[in-house]
Amino acid sequence: MEKQNSKDPLHGVTLKTIVEQLEAHFGFDTLGELVKIKCFNDNPSIKSSLTFLRKTDWARKQVEELYISNYTKFTS
Repeated sequence: MEKQNSKDPLHGVTLKTIVEQLEAHFGFDTLGELVKIKCFNDNPSIKSSLTFLRKTDWARKQVEELYISNYTKFTS
């Protein structure tokens, strides 16, 4: 059987990986400007961001969209 590759850039990527890559690329200061959520602006950390994003669908969607729009920067 052949292994099927997904065209979804989020396939197999954890939320933790998304947040870590965005933070490494942009930093929390810029992330806070791009995605207006408190966990990126007030005492930011990966852990607090993950806790908030796992509970808040609209914020997670914005972060995932930012990741997708910059996907080629993370995969090259």
